[in-house]
Amino acid sequence: MQKFLQKYKSTMLYGISLALLLFLMKWLEFRFMVINHTLEIYIGLIAIIFTALGIWLALKLTKPKKETIIIEKEIYVSDAEFIQDRNQLEKLNLSKREMEVLELIAQGCSNQEIASQLFVSLPTIKSHSSKLFEKLDVNRRTQAVEKAKRLKLIP
Repeated sequence: MQKFLQKYKSTMLYGISLALLLFLMKWLEFRFMVINHTLEIYIGLIAIIFTALGIWLALKLTKPKKETIIIEKEIYVSDAEFIQDRNQLEKLNLSKREMEVLELIAQGCSNQEIASQLFVSLPTIKSHSSKLFEKLDVNRRTQAVEKAKRLKLIP
């Protein structure tokens, strides 16, 4: 090992001194760059900070406010011929016209379409619908259709 060190002593000394000089030059170059370009470095850092802040704010503002909730419901499928439950019909005291309106609501018709098909005015259909909702104890058309199917008033 000693022979090796004596043989390559000068080479190792030159290598170490060159490495130290290179390190010193890089350090001086870095200091020179920092001193000469201080303003640009500060502007760049501020730009990076505000860009990150903008991205964070955009992600916060575009996040959906409501979650999508999946509700599983039983769907009543008619298997054979539909038989209307007359007991429920009498119990709810639904008129023939209210039943016609309910059937057309179940088909997906709008109030205007129902009025045209039944040859009555739009306010009349609205009053029939509100009475129907009151008797079925619901607030919306979809609830009325669902409850009517469950009570076997419509197919």
